Amino acid sequence: MNYDLAIMALEGMSRAPLRISSGDDEIVIEGSGATFKELARLCLLLGGTQTTDDAFELAPGTHVTDDSPRVSLRLTTE
Repeated sequence: MNYDLAIMALEGMSRAPLRISSGDDEIVIEGSGATFKELARLCLLLGGTQTTDDAFELAPGTHVTDDSPRVSLRLTTE
């Protein structure tokens, strides 16, 4: 993972933090468009060798299971 790029993504997220809540078998992630962009960048960096250029897939049985809660992403206008 590129440490400098990860730090830049985290610094970007610190300016407009995400709000994450959970309940009723669902995880809700709320944030601005800019913050989601930094989150995507960080996810790609964390994906490491699993990434191909600008994408990687959450693998069943590795990252998600049948029992995993649903994840909702919500764009805020703040």
